[in-house]
Amino acid sequence: MTPHPALTVAVLNYDGRHLLEQLLPTLANQTFTDFRTVVVDNGSSDGSAAWLAERWPDIDVVELPDNIGVTKALNVCARAAETEFVALLNNDLELDPGALGALVDALRGDPGAGSSSPKLVDFHDRTVLDGAGDVLAASGVANRRGHGERDRGQYDEPQAIFGACGGAAVYRRRALEAVGVFDEIFFAFLEDVDWAFRAQLAGWSCRYVPAAVVYHMGSATIGRGLSDFTRYHLWRNGVWLVAKNYPAAALLRHGHRVLLAQAINLAVAWWDGKLDVWRRAMGDAWRELPVVLRTRRAVQRNRRLGRAELEGLLGR
Repeated sequence: MTPHPALTVAVLNYDGRHLLEQLLPTLANQTFTDFRTVVVDNGSSDGSAAWLAERWPDIDVVELPDNIGVTKALNVCARAAETEFVALLNNDLELDPGALGALVDALRGDPGAGSSSPKLVDFHDRTVLDGAGDVLAASGVANRRGHGERDRGQYDEPQAIFGACGGAAVYRRRALEAVGVFDEIFFAFLEDVDWAFRAQLAGWSCRYVPAAVVYHMGSATIGRGLSDFTRYHLWRNGVWLVAKNYPAAALLRHGHRVLLAQAINLAVAWWDGKLDVWRRAMGDAWRELPVVLRTRRAVQRNRRLGRAELEGLLGR
C-alpha cells in the first residue's frame, strides 16, 4: 500500500469472523494493491475485532459497540475513506484477483460514472449468476439482473447499468459527496437502489464491469429466505423508493404500474399468511412519508436527468 492510496476497501462485518477468514485472503491477493482496508465491525459478539487485531494487524478496525443496522453501518464505511475511490464490501464474498483493479479502472475510464458494479456469481454454485448489476422496473421494483440464471456469458459485455449492489461496489468519493450517503431511514434493503436512483437523477452513471468477478454467499449474515424482517423492509422501503425519487412526470406515466406492483405485494402477503407484516410495513411507510417527502424536494431539485434519459433507465 502506498502512503496515499487511491482506494479504501471498507468491509462491513457482523458476527462474521468465519466469513472474514474467506474474504480477507482474497483481498490480500489482489493484483491492484493501491488500497487500504478498513473493517467496520457492527457490534459483533463473536470476537471478530480481537481476531482481526491478532491475525490482520495491518487492517484498520472501526469497532461499533452495538449493531446500528445495515444502512448506518454502510455510512460509517463510506465516511471512513478520504481516498478517491471507496469500495464497500459485505463480509460474505470472495474476490477474483483482478476484481478491484477492474472496478477502479472502469471509473477512471469514465469520469461521469459514480459507481462500478462487479459480476456477482453464486459462491456455492459457480455456474450460476448472483447478479449482473441492479435494474429498476418502471413499477418501482428492483432486481439483480440475471439473478439465478446459468452463466453462459450473456452478461459479459461492459455497459452502463442502473446501479450496483451496495454489498459489492466501488464508488467515486466525489459522487458520494455530491449525492450524499445512504439514506438511513431505510435501515436495511433498497438503500443501495435509492442511492443509485439519486445518483442517476443527479447525472452520475454506473458501470457494469464483468471482468470484475466476485463470488457471493448470499444472506450469510441474516439468513436465506424471505423472513418477516426482509418482507417488512422490502415492502416499506419500496414505497419510499418511489415516493422519494420518481419525478412527477414519471409518477403520472407509470403510476398504474406502481399500483399494480403494490397490489401484487398485497396478494403475496395474503397468500403467504403475512398480512400482519404487510399492514405494519404499509402503516410505517405512510407514517414516515412526510419525512421522505422532505428529502424528495432536495432530490428533485438536484435532478439533471431528462425525461427521455430516465425512461431509458427504467425497464419493463
